[in-house]
Amino acid sequence: MTAFVGEHGTLHTTDGFLASPRALGTRIAWSQWAGDVMPWDSSEVWIGHRPNRGRIQQAQRVAGSPEESALQPTWGPDGTLYFISDGSGWWNLYRWRDGHVDAVAPVAAECATAPWESTYSNYVLLPRDRIALTVQSGPEQRLVLVESDLTSRVVDLPYTTIKPYLAPLGDRVGLIGASPTREPEIALVATDGSNTLDVIRRSSARPEPARVSVPEVLRVAAGDATATVLFYPPLEDSKQPPLIVRPHAGPTYNSELRLNPEVQFFTSRGFAVAEVDYRGSTGYGRSFRKALDGGWGHVDVEDCCNVALHLIEAGRVHTSAVFISGSSAGGYTALKAVCDDGPFALAVARSAIIDPQRWRTTAPRFQRPHATILASATSPVRADEVRRGVLLIHGVADDVAPVSDVRRLAAAVQDHGLLVDLLEFDGVGHYLSAAARRSAVEAELAAYQAVLSRMRSATPAPGVA
Repeated sequence: MTAFVGEHGTLHTTDGFLASPRALGTRIAWSQWAGDVMPWDSSEVWIGHRPNRGRIQQAQRVAGSPEESALQPTWGPDGTLYFISDGSGWWNLYRWRDGHVDAVAPVAAECATAPWESTYSNYVLLPRDRIALTVQSGPEQRLVLVESDLTSRVVDLPYTTIKPYLAPLGDRVGLIGASPTREPEIALVATDGSNTLDVIRRSSARPEPARVSVPEVLRVAAGDATATVLFYPPLEDSKQPPLIVRPHAGPTYNSELRLNPEVQFFTSRGFAVAEVDYRGSTGYGRSFRKALDGGWGHVDVEDCCNVALHLIEAGRVHTSAVFISGSSAGGYTALKAVCDDGPFALAVARSAIIDPQRWRTTAPRFQRPHATILASATSPVRADEVRRGVLLIHGVADDVAPVSDVRRLAAAVQDHGLLVDLLEFDGVGHYLSAAARRSAVEAELAAYQAVLSRMRSATPAPGVA
């Protein structure tokens, strides 16, 4: 049971989850969802009254259903309630007043981030009935200003990724932005058309543009849909470089179009990197997001394989030196990808989920329905199905994906002669510390180099029969 608790006691309870309470006088709005679903699949926006600051009364559902995700309620100063819903197939902004719901600047793009946290703010209300909101099309995000007459314009910014933590400051909007050549930075953005950008805090790491691999956005067929790929070429020209395919974590997330030090670590050492938004990723609408349901470990793997094969057939990468690497859910995808005769010569799995069925009991309560919705009977990684070498990297204190699962898999894979190594970090949880990440990428590089060395040794020298 979940409850809103105020200074005078319990305000409201539910058997599922409650989030984002927003008050205006004696009125309150919130979002809620059942305990057996994820909020990006099915959630609702409600309103109610709190006379004398007591329990919520006259509760009324404003939006949401079993087939709709409604999020982020916010009161306007005139009593209009704003919220985000994917009832159209896209998370768009709506407003409710006098019992009627109207769309605000509808667009075939996502105006919300999958709610991994309840404090997200993808839009803010500004003076003179204006609204600023993030709009995501695939991996790219932009800031859009909606005027009082509901006309809209894109605010010109040097960012392609904007965190879902917008904050109003008079006529300006505070945000955290980044791009493929800029580390995340905190900035204040003018909304008066002047395009004034005041950077409040920059990262201490500011790489030289000449030493950064900037991705090319590719589209690759994925079943009856299209997978989006951020393809990073190696810094130094190479006709057919080795390739690392990286499925994102989540799995209901997406590859971010921003500077990633780990990607740059490998591109600066002669590798091409392909980050894959497989079916199930966010940023592409509800139907694409739901395409992974019941197919986790199959649909994502198929898309990653297709991306690798596409790049091989296009002559952009080495035909045999193709690897796959991921963290958490991405680590799971990497392991499943070497459980078949696909294009990958090695898998690297960091903080990997091994058995989605068991994950239903080990994941945080909020996320437990996730595995039930996504997994199938064939989802677990089975050692006797692994056909390529695997490097496993895990924190001993991981309470999301228990290290005991990884140790059992490692022992069984080692019996088949396919374990490269199991690298453990004492006192480290699901999210590796900076020191652990450095050790992890160095171990990953060494594993790739060992495979490449064996390939070179097996290739006859020119003129040798």
